[in-house]
Amino acid sequence: MKLIFSEEKPDYSHYHFPYAIWAIPEAHETPAMIFDQGFLPSSRELDRFYLCRQIRVRLSQFQSSSENRRILRKGAGIDFELRTRDTFDYTPEWRDFCKTYADIRFGKDIMTCQRLDSLFNSKIISHLLLFYDSKKQQEVGLATMYLEEKKLAYYYYAFYDLNYYSQNLGMYMMTSAVEYFAQLGFDMLYLGTCYSQNALYKTQFTGFQFFNGFCWSDNLKELKYLIQRDKTSREEHLVETEEYREKFYYGKLQNIIDRTGFTIRLES
Repeated sequence: MKLIFSEEKPDYSHYHFPYAIWAIPEAHETPAMIFDQGFLPSSRELDRFYLCRQIRVRLSQFQSSSENRRILRKGAGIDFELRTRDTFDYTPEWRDFCKTYADIRFGKDIMTCQRLDSLFNSKIISHLLLFYDSKKQQEVGLATMYLEEKKLAYYYYAFYDLNYYSQNLGMYMMTSAVEYFAQLGFDMLYLGTCYSQNALYKTQFTGFQFFNGFCWSDNLKELKYLIQRDKTSREEHLVETEEYREKFYYGKLQNIIDRTGFTIRLES
């Protein structure tokens, strides 16, 4: 992959000169290879990715916990099926359904109808999980997915009927996806970013990992430390922070260097 470093606002007082890191896939590289390096798509055509703190589940390690089973019991009577995008009928009714959810959860017109139309006609959606109430015979939600063979499942946008709040429908949909793709023998399920306490629900699956900028970590205490650190005024970069190195990498920068999967060889 090619890397592009897009400059952000500097802080001269603390010698912070940050860059957003983009990955551009080369011809022989698949999205699963780029995801594995810690990047998520920043283009719905999968031609540009950004490095971020994201969550994935190593599905070979997933075992349903008591909390996972509790969530699945709450959703009893709600069934689902996996459909390819070309067999999904993106009707005006589905468009209104998704728009209603987006307006309530994200804010009025944060996601416009045009953005929804673009989403449902983009390369980033290869499949959908459709959820329906079997007793009422009505659709209650959908999750947009990108699948690559059995290497990668990316749980992207989810839209659902907020009247099913008491059944914790959103969490039921995600938990169902984790269990389902584990049973299908997929390697990884990616669940998006985690930069706040509110996103920690994504970590409740055995086999969870998060990307910390240089490697995948399964240390939940480390992730919570980073989220708490985001709330404070910082004068140091993360890896030069002695407290962070002491807590999680035995105080040695070399231990961090040894964990990274990034190597850049300069061409002469």
